[in-house]
Amino acid sequence: MDIQKLMQQAQQMQAGMQKTQEELAAKNVEATVGGGKVTVVANGAGDVVSISIDPSVVDPTDVEFLQDLVLSGVQEAVAKGKEMAAAEMAKLTGGLGIPGM
Repeated sequence: MDIQKLMQQAQQMQAGMQKTQEELAAKNVEATVGGGKVTVVANGAGDVVSISIDPSVVDPTDVEFLQDLVLSGVQEAVAKGKEMAAAEMAKLTGGLGIPGM
């Protein structure tokens, strides 16, 4: 086993992972809930980028419904972003299952 070669491969993988993380931050996923009434956009880094709410679901007498829609949309968008990130990292690591990746 050539330690120097192994270290070089690890450095290449680390550089690739950093590049992939930067690319993921620039990629967006979208989640729409409530029959299209609430749309949440998140990026591959897990950040919520935007939330759009159709005015027809803004009912001052039922704020809880709107809160539930927004929460559901955010959860779905973040989950999609995580799935996208996991798929990209799996390509990079060859499915090694490295903890924290």
